[in-house]
Amino acid sequence: MCGIVGYAGYNEAAPFLLEGLQKLEYRGYDSAGIAVFSDKVRTMKSQGRLATLREKVDAAGGIPGTLGIGHTRWATHGAPNDINSHPHTSMSGRITVVHNGIIENYIPLKEELESQGVVFRSETDTEVVAQLFDKLYDGDLVGTLIKVIGRIRGSYALGILCTDYPDTLLAVRKDSPMIIGLGEHENYIASDIPAVLDHTRNYYLLNDNEIAIIKADSVELLDTDRNPIHRDIYTVDYDISAAEKGGYDYFMMKEIKEQPAALRTCIGSRIHDGDIRLDKIRLTDDQIRNIGRIHIVACGSAWHAGIVGKYVIEELTRIPVEVDLASEFRYRRPILRRNDLCITISQSGETADTLAALREAKANDVHVLSIVNAVGSSIARESDDVLYTMAGPEIAVATTKGYSTQLAVLYLIALKFGEIRQTIAPATAAKLLTALEALPDQLESLFADEDALKALAKQHADKNNVFVIGRGIDYGASLESSLKLKEISYVHSEAYAAGELKHGTISLIEEGTLVVAVATQDQLYEKLVSNVKEVKARGAYVVAIVKEGCTDVEGVADKVFYIPQTEDIFTSTLTVVPMQLFAYYTAIERGCDVDKPRNLAKSVTVE
Repeated sequence: MCGIVGYAGYNEAAPFLLEGLQKLEYRGYDSAGIAVFSDKVRTMKSQGRLATLREKVDAAGGIPGTLGIGHTRWATHGAPNDINSHPHTSMSGRITVVHNGIIENYIPLKEELESQGVVFRSETDTEVVAQLFDKLYDGDLVGTLIKVIGRIRGSYALGILCTDYPDTLLAVRKDSPMIIGLGEHENYIASDIPAVLDHTRNYYLLNDNEIAIIKADSVELLDTDRNPIHRDIYTVDYDISAAEKGGYDYFMMKEIKEQPAALRTCIGSRIHDGDIRLDKIRLTDDQIRNIGRIHIVACGSAWHAGIVGKYVIEELTRIPVEVDLASEFRYRRPILRRNDLCITISQSGETADTLAALREAKANDVHVLSIVNAVGSSIARESDDVLYTMAGPEIAVATTKGYSTQLAVLYLIALKFGEIRQTIAPATAAKLLTALEALPDQLESLFADEDALKALAKQHADKNNVFVIGRGIDYGASLESSLKLKEISYVHSEAYAAGELKHGTISLIEEGTLVVAVATQDQLYEKLVSNVKEVKARGAYVVAIVKEGCTDVEGVADKVFYIPQTEDIFTSTLTVVPMQLFAYYTAIERGCDVDKPRNLAKSVTVE
């Protein structure tokens, strides 16, 4: 959530700041602002979309200067308005700050500063950083920053300007992402790579409480003891066009259509001559054989992938699996034993709750294997092992290819662990591997139903309640299908294990209620059809998603979509695609901003 950019160079800063913030719009925001320093710091801020800020800047004839910082804000402390927007400047005008994260002890710090005569203009926790920095400032920029981060608690990525240092941009982070882009006679800070991709492919990743001193021709990294840090340079390995829309109206549709290619990369790169190779993970075969319990910890769609993963891993390995929401994991005092394995899942690798859960597991001497997309992200760096999903940049807030590739990695883990533990026969393993390798082509074939799903969305876009039902793995897939509708079309949608309908929920079914029934599990198919008959008897309009060949459901459901024949444990990769397309076109029909749903952010870096 929120986006930071910063520039130090010899060109005008404002155009880059506005351009960089535009590249970070996918992160979610409700206001934006920039500050540029020449003879003094000039700040412009605006509630609403970035276009409004750009209009302000253009109307003023631009903001001159070659050093600057910018920010898109998602409101936490104080309403979204011009005053609470970042950047924030200290009372003296000397210090200007942008900030992602939460300063947890901002209230006592604010009270302390107010008692010393400091007058605050905003309701934000961020202004406390600017005012505190100014109060502690003694002419030593780095030394003062070290004092400041010693006083504040919480999560932060900070970009700081000081009028006494007209060529210097200062940055520091803790539990909130920050990269340092490395250019020719200009350098940058940003919350994510897309902000700088048009200018450089090379960057540093900051670790917690590492300080960056950025000038046009130099970048210096220091720890809090002011020792120099030597850091390898990362290079972006995907095409710039991968982070652009490529002719699609929305990133979400582009990313839906990129799923076959993403799956081919994720799966194909790990299968060699019929053998699964899990990227040289340090977890040994003996450790895998002796795993007592697996804890899958994640948030949102990644948690839904984990629910499906539980079914698959338990089926193939016979290891008991618990799936926790990361935001609940630490606070329920989980029972963790040394021979357990914790699998954390996060598209961004920066999800605050998941990162905190990872640290809880490691504090209990539990081996952590993480599934992430972002190379070098905080979760990737702090894990014992990491398996990258290789999905490429995912810009739309609602994940599609991120979820699909997370499932693929979980399938690979289940198959490999089952092979090592000898809980699946070699012939069965070979059959499953063949089915797994076929998934990308099978997924691609589902796009032939796009027009029919578009028509279905048009027909039902006025529905305010939708139920998605399934059993077993289909229930796990239903959770993700339901979320897609909620997050981008603002339709109230709930997923239910179909057998639970009769325990209360069926009272909500009335004439015309839309029910999506996912029925791909051979052993549970007949039971699910019975559930369909239950809701039909109460007036529901039923859309069924079934395997090819299950044509008898046409006599029960109002509309049927077929997925290709595959092994039951892999069906979630296919069943979610019709629902992604249905949710997309429902959002279009309802006039929603598909890529930037209200109140949501791509990378949730606060707890």
